[in-house]
Amino acid sequence: MNKRWKVKFLFLFLILLFAVVLGLTRGAVNLSLSELFLKANSYVLVLRSLRILTAIVVGMGLSVAGIALQAILRNPLAEPYLLGTSSGAGLCAVLALVLGVSSVFIPLAAFIGAVLTMILVYSLARQGSRIGAQSLILSGVIVSVALSAIIVFLISISTNEVLHGALWWLWGSMQAYDFKLLIAAGSIVVLGILAVFVLAQDLNAISLGEEEAVHLGIDSESLKKILFFVTSLITAALVSICGIIGFVGLIIPHIVRLLVGPNHRILIPSSCILGAAFMVFCDMLSRTLFAPMEIPIGVITAIIGAPIFIILLKRKQSVK
Repeated sequence: MNKRWKVKFLFLFLILLFAVVLGLTRGAVNLSLSELFLKANSYVLVLRSLRILTAIVVGMGLSVAGIALQAILRNPLAEPYLLGTSSGAGLCAVLALVLGVSSVFIPLAAFIGAVLTMILVYSLARQGSRIGAQSLILSGVIVSVALSAIIVFLISISTNEVLHGALWWLWGSMQAYDFKLLIAAGSIVVLGILAVFVLAQDLNAISLGEEEAVHLGIDSESLKKILFFVTSLITAALVSICGIIGFVGLIIPHIVRLLVGPNHRILIPSSCILGAAFMVFCDMLSRTLFAPMEIPIGVITAIIGAPIFIILLKRKQSVK
């Protein structure tokens, strides 16, 4: 790695470090770093540390899933929830809430729902041994809309208590209430990120076009299938611990491309760092803007992400 990349990585790490410090010290009650390590504040330190760890895992996973999908679908608007896995997870989570299932099993219900949706979308999009990019997108959108309609129906006939729980799943939260669940989901996410990174050179090739990838000896169909399943599993794991959080997997890859370029061997680790910092920062805002009330983090990412994406879109149009 040359000096220029080292400087850029250091810059991104400093952003993440700054976000982590803010996440630790800011909350319903602001505490300095020295105060946090007092025995009286140990519970606050553990709670905030778990939230930060969750935010880092979520930011990394959503960013890398977005990168992979944008490459294999060759669509700059592709993001982790495009293929309907989030709607499947949300539906099963809300259904579990309506049925009064213990909160311990709701993340498992969300994960199962996401995996079943992944299988459904894959079956709808498959054309023989091929998976067309447009068919995959259309199948994902159709399934997502249909499942979202069922979610709205279930919420409309539910009690206020179920409505509050459903809001958590549909707009997201970093409340890490189960460390074992975080470790399990985080392991899936980290392994998924490593798998995508191993395929970075193949992603560089397929980003140029499927014909170019074939000329370079890349089996584009196998690559699309592998990355479809890997990104779907990453998304399923993330939704099971934090609910649905939009815009992260859409805007972070675009921002990082402006900083480091399109080479996926650099783009993937850089997006992990910036995605993690973005989520930690958004979580801090969700806890502090109207403290002690907490805003769903998906609201924060949407409010920040939508203008950023519009700016990036206008910038791209002006370049053309």
